[in-house]
Amino acid sequence: MSRADPLPTRWGILSTARINGALLAAARASDEVEVLAVASRDGERANAYAAAHGLDRAYSSYEALLDAPDLDAVYISLPNALHVEWAARALQAGKHVLCEKPLSRRAAELLSLFDVAANADRLCMEAFMWRHHPQTRQLASLVSAGAIGELRLVRAAFSFPLTNSDDVRLSPELGGGALMDVGCYCVSAARLLAGEPRRVSAQQARSPTGVDVRFVASLAFTGGALAQIDTALDLPGRGELEAIGSDGSITVNDPWHCRAPGLTVRRGGEVEAIVVDAGDSYRLQIENFSAAIRGQAEPLLGREDALGQARTLEALYASADSGAAVDLARSA
Repeated sequence: MSRADPLPTRWGILSTARINGALLAAARASDEVEVLAVASRDGERANAYAAAHGLDRAYSSYEALLDAPDLDAVYISLPNALHVEWAARALQAGKHVLCEKPLSRRAAELLSLFDVAANADRLCMEAFMWRHHPQTRQLASLVSAGAIGELRLVRAAFSFPLTNSDDVRLSPELGGGALMDVGCYCVSAARLLAGEPRRVSAQQARSPTGVDVRFVASLAFTGGALAQIDTALDLPGRGELEAIGSDGSITVNDPWHCRAPGLTVRRGGEVEAIVVDAGDSYRLQIENFSAAIRGQAEPLLGREDALGQARTLEALYASADSGAAVDLARSA
């Protein structure tokens, strides 16, 4: 799976989504990554995008980019409902895949997808960029080391007001909804700190299109910890994460974007502000994945994390739809 030469990994991008800008900026700042191409189903859009962002090539179909023999990997930033299909097609075409979150809300789909990756001897990673930041690593390390005693509660929130009624995030056919778009960060955080949930309960408020625009959930974990998460596309911008233990708590200043990193630890009546090194989450993410492609590192997020995330999302939607708590089944 590794390459013998030290050249940067060579990338193509499927879609011209706005999120690409963060990855392109990260790639330009790195000697380990080179983004060469973009693909769109609209040839004129692909050409305009390539010209605007200084990319060598534009393709008028996703298939044409996947057929390019000189590309090592693809970044998939298509709408959620297209993630699994195009990730599988890219893997079968011999490309490593970094796919925007969430990979899927259905565990069975991901079991099949990672089988495709294994059969193709290629890597597939879910693009939760916040997990790569030093702030996230330090938070997890402090909780794991018992800095706040026994973890008992995780509180996480992520919301913003979505005002464009034509936005794909409001489309049920394209896998829209608050939980899929930004609530998945809250789920990722709860799982990172407390493990895999054993039982979930959720409620949602739907948009006229039928997707969830507000989603509130409680999660219970085997070790006894609980989590409360809320997410929305119709509330003011909020990003919150707090881990509360038997002896204290840790609050994360800017948990998801990590633009103003820092942690506040409260214990024994004392307050400690922990300074965290700045870092570009997108650069750290793409460099980790590129190093994994070269056989120099392990992907930070792999099959088991993606499956745990999908199982939890699936159970949360089942609970919100039925109005009843859902126990999570474990499968291989």
